[in-house]
Amino acid sequence: MAIQHWNSLTHMFFEQALSLKDKPLLFAKQQNGWQSQSWTEVAEKVTRLGAALRAIGIEKGDRVVIVSENRPEWMIADFAIMAIGAISVPTYTTNTVSDHLHIIDNSGAKAAIVSTKNLARNFLRAAHECDDLLHTIVMEPLSIEQQLNVTLHEWDAIINEQSADILGFRDGCKDVTRDDIACIIYTSGTGGAPKGVMLHHGSLLHNAEGASEIIERLGLDGNAFLSFLPLSHAYEHTAGLCWPLTIGAEIWYAESIEKLAANMAEARPTVMVVVPRLFEMLRTRITRGVKAEGGMKAKMFDKAIALGVKQLQHKERLSLPEKIQDWFLSLTVRRKVQKQFGGRLKALVSGGAPLSPDVGYFFAALGLPLLQGYGQTEAGPVVSANPPWATKMHTVGKIFKNIDAKVAEDGEILLKGELVMKGYWRNEKATAETIKDGWLHTGDIGQIDDEGYLELTDRKKDIIVNDKGDNVSPQRVEGLLALEDEIAQAMIYGDQRPHMVALLVPDADWLVGWAKQHGKTAARLEKLFDDKDLHKAIGAAVDRINKRLSNIEKIRKFSLAKEAFTIENAQMTPSLKLRRHVVKEVYKDTLEGMY
Repeated sequence: MAIQHWNSLTHMFFEQALSLKDKPLLFAKQQNGWQSQSWTEVAEKVTRLGAALRAIGIEKGDRVVIVSENRPEWMIADFAIMAIGAISVPTYTTNTVSDHLHIIDNSGAKAAIVSTKNLARNFLRAAHECDDLLHTIVMEPLSIEQQLNVTLHEWDAIINEQSADILGFRDGCKDVTRDDIACIIYTSGTGGAPKGVMLHHGSLLHNAEGASEIIERLGLDGNAFLSFLPLSHAYEHTAGLCWPLTIGAEIWYAESIEKLAANMAEARPTVMVVVPRLFEMLRTRITRGVKAEGGMKAKMFDKAIALGVKQLQHKERLSLPEKIQDWFLSLTVRRKVQKQFGGRLKALVSGGAPLSPDVGYFFAALGLPLLQGYGQTEAGPVVSANPPWATKMHTVGKIFKNIDAKVAEDGEILLKGELVMKGYWRNEKATAETIKDGWLHTGDIGQIDDEGYLELTDRKKDIIVNDKGDNVSPQRVEGLLALEDEIAQAMIYGDQRPHMVALLVPDADWLVGWAKQHGKTAARLEKLFDDKDLHKAIGAAVDRINKRLSNIEKIRKFSLAKEAFTIENAQMTPSLKLRRHVVKEVYKDTLEGMY
């Protein structure tokens, strides 16, 4: 496979561009129509922008921040930065000024590339406080009357000042190697300030090679990807950008999550990189629509699911009458559903968070192969994926080739290979704790079967991964909550869920004082935990903490653990220490009931 012979992502991109030339590469919606750019056109812009970055003093090893929604310019910026041996630093468009300030300061970035006016104004508030960041290239014209520490450049102007000598520029980039750092992607990790994961060119190419082998039987030619997950996340950056480039695929940029359904029908993707939450929502929407129609359509739909599950999950052979039914349902029900996804999907690659096997079987029964994978930013990020011809829904797939994987004595999954990060940027302590003797300690507990499939059973690190794949440190949030006068203990919950909820134990002394102040008699103590005024008082404490939390950490709902108190002789005594393993069993219905 050619991926093995490419020296860097830069080498790969220019080789592909010189080979594929006028074939369309990037698609974006403009003025109600899709506009494409060919490989040659994109290569010219990468060349011009790379030359422009050199002209303003960006050298090999310098860091350049990218702040942009998914669009063609994101890809052009990323590869122009990496082509000259500099390091791209993708950031989320939802970042606050303090988030940007930390990343600029920690990375020591010398320049930034920002898309819209609104994002630029927010970013520049942080950049103005940093002495190292000297230049910002803005994709949209921006007028700032106030004098800034940063020199502003307009995207079109700075690009048009440079020549489009693709061959000459390519030859000047030959010193970039697989071992060089390509990007620094910041991840929340186990708590505290975000850590910058240093991913090298070889790590991303290794991921692309493994992903290509997984779908090779489905065909590597003529593919189209629909990109909608944030490119600032390692998952989309690798699987939705670098990988499609290595196989010469088209990349279509969705307008928004709200327009995703319409964009799927228009772009007709063959591969989509997805998160489980999207398909949980789609399953609900599809089944509700079918139930609303009722009648024969609903019966046919249910039959299509039942026959698909019988073959895929239960591995049972269909009888002759069932085979005829299944053939008919494929032409009617399944084809109709597949058409909603564009009609030519080969694979839906799911990652970022655990996928429920029921969801996987549901879509597979409809002829939509939903392939669960596994990874983490520190591994580029993809480690394994289910091959479409031999899917095991209860696993996170088959570990890619050229990865050494083993299970430690305590059950932790350890990995070694080119995919493993270089370490955490400017954080030797955290690097030494995570990579030991070349082995990446994933923090995930699991087992590997005889065929190389990985099954995850637990998480060694006490981390919550929400349904979008974001990491939340429960200790940090719980610690902040427990520092409030009103709260003695706290446990947050949100694994594979859209937001965080909390189970709280009120502080006993505070609770007694509050009860007396509000005239709650001893006879009413049993009902105290259902009191609306008490919930408002506790809610005020939660609101105070929420102001200090990021959006993914915020507590959206909470419940009081009244079982944590023994009430005798009009006295309330804490009788239960919240422990995660206990709470998950005893209070599971309460926690799930808040969603």
